[in-house]
Amino acid sequence: MAVAATTKTAWKLQEITAHSSNVSSLVLGKSSGRLLATGGDDCRVNIWSVNKPNCIMSLTGHTTPIESLQINMNEKLIVAGSQSGSIRVWDLEAAKILRTLLGHKANICSLDFHPFGSFVASGSLDTNIKLWDVRRKGCVFRYKGHTEAVRCLRFSPDGKWLASAADDHTVKLWDLAAGKIMFEFTGHTGPVNVVEFHPNEYLLASGSSDRTVRFWDLEKFQVVSCIEEEATPVRCVLFNPDGCCLYSGFQDSLRVYGWEPERCFDVVLVNWGKVADLSICNNQLIGGSFAQSTVSSFVVDLNRVTKSGSVPHGLIRDDEPLVSPTPMGSSLRRIYDRPSTSCNKPQSRVKHNSESERRSPSSEDDRDEKESRAEIQNQEDYKEIFQPKNAICRTPPRHSEPFPAPLEDEPVTAREAVKPSPALDVQTPLPKQELPDPVQRPPIASSTPLTRTEPSVIPATRNEPIGLKASDFLPAVKNQSQTELVDEEAMSQIRKGHETMCVVLTSRHKNLDTVRAVWSTSDIKVSLEAGFVYYSPATDRETTPKQI
Repeated sequence: MAVAATTKTAWKLQEITAHSSNVSSLVLGKSSGRLLATGGDDCRVNIWSVNKPNCIMSLTGHTTPIESLQINMNEKLIVAGSQSGSIRVWDLEAAKILRTLLGHKANICSLDFHPFGSFVASGSLDTNIKLWDVRRKGCVFRYKGHTEAVRCLRFSPDGKWLASAADDHTVKLWDLAAGKIMFEFTGHTGPVNVVEFHPNEYLLASGSSDRTVRFWDLEKFQVVSCIEEEATPVRCVLFNPDGCCLYSGFQDSLRVYGWEPERCFDVVLVNWGKVADLSICNNQLIGGSFAQSTVSSFVVDLNRVTKSGSVPHGLIRDDEPLVSPTPMGSSLRRIYDRPSTSCNKPQSRVKHNSESERRSPSSEDDRDEKESRAEIQNQEDYKEIFQPKNAICRTPPRHSEPFPAPLEDEPVTAREAVKPSPALDVQTPLPKQELPDPVQRPPIASSTPLTRTEPSVIPATRNEPIGLKASDFLPAVKNQSQTELVDEEAMSQIRKGHETMCVVLTSRHKNLDTVRAVWSTSDIKVSLEAGFVYYSPATDRETTPKQI
């Protein structure tokens, strides 16, 4: 019987030099999972196609480093915020600047597009949140309440709410129609880095530098659960499209969480360093990270990742009965009402500032827009992605092929460092494309494949068991970045002193045999003096009764 080659669960897809100076921000297109945008200290925004080495387009106009980026849902627009507080919106299909938005007094830390309308939300180091109308080129509303930098903004799936996370340890929920805060969620003990709405339920997830992920009920305005004691700060989070679980990106690892009750379904080691953004396409999770001028993209095969059931549970609508009983421990929540039409409805539901707060276009803005350019550096890729011949089916394709996974026989990650069976080590490895058919195998080697098809130890798909951490059995590490150990290092630490203990126990066994032999012919005192030894903690050595 032929042995099917096992593919990797996680692997590095590519590594590119994205800018002439340090990369300062990165974002992935959430619709296709194939569009990548990077911002750098060179004040440029570069557009890439994932797994292609050449830059498609370079957007210029900013005069200070790019601090934040966001791509809209249909991947036609991109917004970039700079260190000076200016915001620029580009039309990727037309390859031109669309709007320049001025008003913030400090770094732009976070941006997000409204899911239906032509609105952009921005959060800044100046603690303000602003809602912009891209068509009217002005600030629609300003939300005040945070006392430190606003690190993340997310619109709800129905476009009615805006969630904000900040360095003041709070998460705030804003009502766009009323123009005021709905609720402030407290509980984090460190800066809150990310916030994400559940795709269906009235549920919000937040990740913090305090190394916790918290889930908030948006009907009862209370915490649902909290996952604590992770090794590193939470860098990014993303719900599975069907809402069954939450993917959380940490330093060099991906963790899969459930929230009722709180639990970790799986842990996947991914050597992506400080991951900056996540996206899902073709049941593959794409992760992007950057270090200095280099950008790396990674893939995790979600078919190999343990997660809860594929159908979300505990959801109800006002006009639909509950079709199945609710699982034990889960709560019933409403799901979002998405409008049937897209662009014009949200305008009536967003509160506007007074006319004095609005900013009319000026000659200065026009001059800024003239100085902004979209330099197409790869005409072929640009036409393929942003100007396809068939206007109905845009590219990057909605049904693009998944990235092929490499075979697991290449020892690249820590997962492959420990072999499950010694029989696998003695077999001579064969090239990937030259695996012989079982019928053609010589009789002398027929016993080896049998051992391989039915190994004595079946390797798990997880990197570590749920609820058990190797770090609990190892000495404390002062540097948090070194807490993730590969298997070989962990086993080396555990084996320390093992050989010494074996020598001590063997010596004691021999002494006990001597005691038993003398005991049959002499009294107890003689037998003890002949072979028995004591261990003295004070001297950390063994002594005989005569030496005591």
